[in-house]
Amino acid sequence: MSAKHAIVLTGLMSCLLSLGACSNSPWAQSLERSIAADPRLQSSPSASPSSGETQAQLPANFPAEIPRYPQAELVQVTPSTGLNSATQPGETQSSDTQAGGTQSGETQSSGTQTQWATTNPAEQVQQFYQTELNRNGWQLTQPATPGQPLTATREGLQVTVTVPPTIDPSRTLFSIAYQFTDTAQALPSPTAGTSSGSSSGDVPQPGDPNFVGPVLPGNSVAQQPGNSANPTTSPVATAFTDLDQAPAQLRSYIVDLEQLNALPLQGSNAAKSGANEFKPNQAMTRREYARWLVTANNLLYANQAARQIRLAASTEQPVFQDVKPTDPDFGAIQALANAGLIPSPLSGSTTTVTFRPDAPLTREDLILWKVPIDTRQALPNASIDAVQQTWGFQDAARIDPQSLKAVLADFQNGDQSNIRRAFGYTTLFQPKKSVSRAEAAAVLWQFGTSTDSITAKDALQGGTKPAPVGP
Repeated sequence: MSAKHAIVLTGLMSCLLSLGACSNSPWAQSLERSIAADPRLQSSPSASPSSGETQAQLPANFPAEIPRYPQAELVQVTPSTGLNSATQPGETQSSDTQAGGTQSGETQSSGTQTQWATTNPAEQVQQFYQTELNRNGWQLTQPATPGQPLTATREGLQVTVTVPPTIDPSRTLFSIAYQFTDTAQALPSPTAGTSSGSSSGDVPQPGDPNFVGPVLPGNSVAQQPGNSANPTTSPVATAFTDLDQAPAQLRSYIVDLEQLNALPLQGSNAAKSGANEFKPNQAMTRREYARWLVTANNLLYANQAARQIRLAASTEQPVFQDVKPTDPDFGAIQALANAGLIPSPLSGSTTTVTFRPDAPLTREDLILWKVPIDTRQALPNASIDAVQQTWGFQDAARIDPQSLKAVLADFQNGDQSNIRRAFGYTTLFQPKKSVSRAEAAAVLWQFGTSTDSITAKDALQGGTKPAPVGP
């Protein structure tokens, strides 16, 4: 700023101050109002919270049926007047809406809106909810398009997920608004207050026979009154510390299997204990897949002994030259060979004398070992043309002839096929490509066919937690 401009500005300010010295003059009062801080900004809910502000708590009636995005943080809970009028993440409702009023021509409906934050991009969050709602029996009433709400209903519950385009690349805000179409199922939202003459103690809490709100698995204590634990940082209790590194579409499979003790990280078919890294994007080894395959099958069919795979005893004669009885995974690997589920001299593959336990598992072996357990019958004859016509794989000619049969049989399961569950839509099978640990977990989440199957979630909901498989 030049010296001349500085002198002019200084003189102007002096003049304004002298004119406004008489605080009772209308002009002075007008000047004071024009430069005063906007009171709306002082009370804005978007302002940074003070150090003593309590963290948002999940409503007691938040339905367990609504998928929870892994590692998302709950930011805010507000009452809403209908899902169609739900605010965008980061916005606040008008005063008349917060007071329970409705606009002319609108119908009042009670609901709750929760706002969340995650470091993942908006597209990933949107894809997660579209996949999970479809997979868990929700009826989509409003299809998901980028930046537009996703609305779905299920058994008297309506939910709207809004994921606007990400503005801050390091942080995505999204909202989940829900309401019970059957008002008898709804509990008062903790942010809505209580009516005159009632207290928060009148609201049924977990453990009360009148309590109808869900308690998330592993978090029953966290929602008890007076407990300051915050269950919103993770959808369910999990011992894996790096689950956020897994593809969003595969995380729920990993969580269900981990809750079932079906992913032992140690040999000898021992269940894992304590916190561990799952390393979801690391290549799966052949020994690990053999261990998980036997463990998962036996846990899912814990009540059906005829469908379980008998572990081999350490006194048996080894089938493979490189898997001795002292190997920690001998019981599982030998068991698969004994059952004729993997190529070995026992099944007529006289040249397959080694197992290569520490080699990466390929996609074609992933399907070859799993599909016979699903179908419980001999694999059908298959040709390259048949696989090309069904799956549309451009590289069908590169698939091993034995694996080709399993790939064709897997197609009969439609959307429940192992290939679609692990790899999504693809026109390239890439049979020699290594399988990640997350992809292997997706395959092991379900056993059976489209007409007779069981999932890890089914096993968890069946009552008591099955005991881990041991030698």
